[in-house]
Amino acid sequence: MKIQYENVKLPECDCTNIPVQLTDETMKERLNKVLDRMNCENFDSLVIYADLEHGNNFEYLTGFLPRFEEALLILNTNGNHYMVLGNENLNKASKARIKATPIHCPYFSLPNQPMDVKKGIKDILSQCGFDKANKVGIVGWKNFTSNYEDNSQLFDVPYYIVDTIRDIFGYNIYNATRLFIGDNGARCTNNVNEIVHYEFGAALASDCILKAMNHLDVGVSEMELGDILNAYGQKNSVVTIAASGPRFIKANIYPTNNTVKLKDPISLSIGYKGGFSSRAGYAVHDNSELDESVQDYLGALVKPYFASVAVWLEKIHCGMPGGEVYDLVEATMPKAEYNWSLCPGHLTADEEWMSSNIYENSQELVQSGMLYQIDIIPSKAGYAGTSAESSVLLADENLRKQIEQEEPELWSRIQKRREYIIRELNIPLNDDVLPMCSTVAYLRPFLLNKDKAMKLQ
Repeated sequence: MKIQYENVKLPECDCTNIPVQLTDETMKERLNKVLDRMNCENFDSLVIYADLEHGNNFEYLTGFLPRFEEALLILNTNGNHYMVLGNENLNKASKARIKATPIHCPYFSLPNQPMDVKKGIKDILSQCGFDKANKVGIVGWKNFTSNYEDNSQLFDVPYYIVDTIRDIFGYNIYNATRLFIGDNGARCTNNVNEIVHYEFGAALASDCILKAMNHLDVGVSEMELGDILNAYGQKNSVVTIAASGPRFIKANIYPTNNTVKLKDPISLSIGYKGGFSSRAGYAVHDNSELDESVQDYLGALVKPYFASVAVWLEKIHCGMPGGEVYDLVEATMPKAEYNWSLCPGHLTADEEWMSSNIYENSQELVQSGMLYQIDIIPSKAGYAGTSAESSVLLADENLRKQIEQEEPELWSRIQKRREYIIRELNIPLNDDVLPMCSTVAYLRPFLLNKDKAMKLQ
């Protein structure tokens, strides 16, 4: 694979800047997907936990995160569902996207708020209709996949909640997060409404990265770049990174008033619901401005990385096992030499990393409707990193026809993005790969040079 560093036309910002809401039909479909999986595994009840950082399985059905409190959604196969909420989220029950009886639990509220309810946690949860169930699942946010533990008995939910459920029900309770994000989990594939809903965030993240890259120059501060990355008051799915030079000084992970200096390693990252974009490289115009020890940066790290991204985009398709995608990356950019350790691609949704079916020997299938981050992270001692992470959708012929018919404007944006990757970057994109933003595979390793980027010959 011959890779060039040449003049490349800039991709265009193409976010619509108009968020798309999920329809009532989509929310009903989501609930039915979860209930079907409950029935298949004979769960009578699911207790779905949430807090602000760990609430996306809850949000999938309710439409909201509980901000600074804990919350529970209890699904019962008899159709009677309950939402257990603290002082400042109780008023959200009437706005929720699922019909559920609200139960007030002041123990979920902030410290020293009124907790004068004359009921203990056990009495409160006993009102939720799962005390006579034969099998109860607890859903946190992690689908544990350890080879050494009994994953069904690992719970990433506060002890006092798990302990209370056991006190009510006994020990026949199981981690059921896999119903949402495991192999064939309800959240792993998306319908057309969900795709256009998530495309807004994926494209917004991409546009912000492109604007920050184009603004980056010697003397520009990290905070100035961070201000460009954060847009429209949208909730970030990850901590915003705008770092120039050495990182994590005195454990700080946020942008500071530090300014870009010639030869600095640069890291930029931003994520919103539906997608994440990152870029890494050097603040130079060409390799002659680098220290002599890293003037082979393109050949030593960037070209192998770009080759792995190109192979990923060319070869991935619906129906292939995730382990085969892993093997493609390993063959192109061997882990032993390039020191990547995480899954080379993972699913995304409301959170940046939902789960992954791309891991060594994975038999989980790449399915139509899956949203992916092309997350391959190589490193070599002494060199700055390299990154061109963005979001794509995998879609078979039937889903592609659906998108074209139901969301023609989205389809037009996707086709323009595909054309850029195929014609400008010369990557033979697989038919199943639909870019969710305009900067997929756009890699500019020398960030002060706005004209050149990586492409296949």
